[in-house]
Amino acid sequence: VQLQASGGGLVQSGGSPRISCAASGSTLADYAVGWFRQAPGKEREGVSCFRSFEGVSSYSDSVKGRFTISIDKAKNTVYLQMNNLKPEDTAVYYCSAETPNKVYWGQGTLVTVSS
Repeated sequence: VQLQASGGGLVQSGGSPRISCAASGSTLADYAVGWFRQAPGKEREGVSCFRSFEGVSSYSDSVKGRFTISIDKAKNTVYLQMNNLKPEDTAVYYCSAETPNKVYWGQGTLVTVSS
């Protein structure tokens, strides 16, 4: 599966952008899909995960209640709706698709939150 993330950019604090990750070569519903982020000088951290086969989503404590992950199966695209953004949400956001044997990564999209 190939993943192409998009939708990042400069956003004001409190903004609500949505970033996307379009998949090709395989069906996203066959994977556990997720969003990770890496802030400058920090390690990559998990933000959200969605397991289509279980219908279960999960979120890190830092974004719970503000971010929502979703999948449009017809478009084979996973989204991350981000609400009430804070400057500490500034990071490169990466989408992933995971099987028991391998993790596939998108190229990342930069989200910069201005205060």
